[in-house]
Order: sequence, then C-alpha cells, then structure tokens
Amino acid sequence: MNSALPRRMFLAAGLGLFVARPALGQRQMHANLGVPAMKIRDLYPLITTPALAEACDFYVTHFDFQVAFEASWFVYLTGSGEDGTRGATLAFMHPDHPSNPPGPEAFGGLGMILTVETSDAASLFERLQRGGAPIVYPLTEEDWGQRRLMTRDPAGILVDVVEQIEPAAGFWDQYMVKE
Repeated sequence: MNSALPRRMFLAAGLGLFVARPALGQRQMHANLGVPAMKIRDLYPLITTPALAEACDFYVTHFDFQVAFEASWFVYLTGSGEDGTRGATLAFMHPDHPSNPPGPEAFGGLGMILTVETSDAASLFERLQRGGAPIVYPLTEEDWGQRRLMTRDPAGILVDVVEQIEPAAGFWDQYMVKE
C-alpha cells in the first residue's frame, strides 16, 4: 500500500476492517440524476436506555461532551472537534419517553460499537482508567494502523477509542480490493 494515501480513507467503523473505495465523486451516481443532493445537518445515534443520567455523565466526564439539550426523558450531547473537525453529537432517550417512534425498546448492548477517534489514545486511556471507566480492551497498537482501546458505557455500548498510526509494512497488501 502506498503510505502517502490518507489513512482515514481506510477506516471503517473503527473495527480495523479497511477497504479501499473510490472517492464519492468517482462512484456510480444514484439513479435519480438531476435531483438536488440531500443536505444533512447532522447524523447521530439515539440510544434508548434506562441509564439515561448515567450515560450522559459518562460522556461528559470521560469525553468532555457538553449537554446541548436535556429533558427528563431525552439528552442531546455535543463534543468539540479537534483541529478543524466538526466534532460529534450523541443522544440518549429513556424507554418511558412520551414520543411515539417505532422501536422504543431499550438497547441491549450487543452489536453496536461507537468509535471515538482521537489524536492521543494513550492520554485518553490514562484518563479513563483514572476516572474509573471500565476498560474492556487495553491500549494496543494494531498492525492495521490504529492505537486503540475499548470501554463500555452505562447503556451497554462498546466504545472503541482509536488513534490512527502507521500500519505495519505490507499489512494492507493482502486486503486491497482489486478493480
């Protein structure tokens, strides 16, 4: 793999499952050509959990999120971006909420990983340990090019903290998609 290519181009959900794909402008366009592109203002997970206050406190305490909106059954959090990035948003809703969307059941904790990318995973690892957050995967340097660790929030979500580093020489050669 050409190490001059941006590493972010290969990050897929923080799982180390990297796939090289053409840039969006190079892909086949949607069948509705001529239709104005949809403008997305934000995209965030909304996790239903009875541990609403605990989940809020977890992200405020360990990841410096701020409460942008809070009600007795809903909390909307924002995290500041680094070096010009837009930051992140995250929301939690109590199962006993008064709104009526489908799927009000509480999240069961399986099948979801929330990836938090940082420029200093080691410092965040120390901070999480000092703060009493559960460490379910210790700080590790992965051959695919990440320094990472995992914790679990009070709602049961696995939180994968990643820092992009140089991959081991030749690691990606065997996984590159041939066109």
